[in-house]
Amino acid sequence: MTDKNTINISSTNDLKIQMSKEDLRENKPTRDEYLDKPKTPLIVVLDNVTNSYNIGAFIRLADAFAIEKVIICGAGALSISDKKMKKASRNEAKWVIVEYSDSTTASLQMLIDEGYTVHSVELCHESIDYSDVNYPEKTVLVLGNERKGVSEAALKLSHQHIHIPMFGMGNSLNVSTAGAIVLAECANQIRKR
Repeated sequence: MTDKNTINISSTNDLKIQMSKEDLRENKPTRDEYLDKPKTPLIVVLDNVTNSYNIGAFIRLADAFAIEKVIICGAGALSISDKKMKKASRNEAKWVIVEYSDSTTASLQMLIDEGYTVHSVELCHESIDYSDVNYPEKTVLVLGNERKGVSEAALKLSHQHIHIPMFGMGNSLNVSTAGAIVLAECANQIRKR
């Protein structure tokens, strides 16, 4: 006699729980359709982020959330080899608009002039919890250098400073981890409008 809550193991052994690549692709657009598909009006600006794996992670995140583009600012980022970038981004760079700029402030000013609201992810005296923000339709998220954070010049151009509350002993997260947390919240808010 079996209990109604007992699972029949033999009948579930034939079913795969994990989805195959074919299953995952089933509801995706074709490559050409994706390139023409409108993107979420969200831009990530990397302010002197220099680690190729962090930059690659942001390119993957940009693809995952189908955002408008990633702007990589600073001389250090410009010296990263294409080989390292492709390895770190797992080739998602071909689906994401990636721009390079030697000036974070010039890039931010251009975006402000186009009507974007700039949010810098940095713990500041006046920063607020990222989850308490109502992100507007056209948003820029600025994330900073692995050691120094967002530059003072970029912070001065920002409309708002936001942070991720830290409840443990550490003061910060890896830049790509912090970016993933904030980007998910921001992209989901914008997409639900």
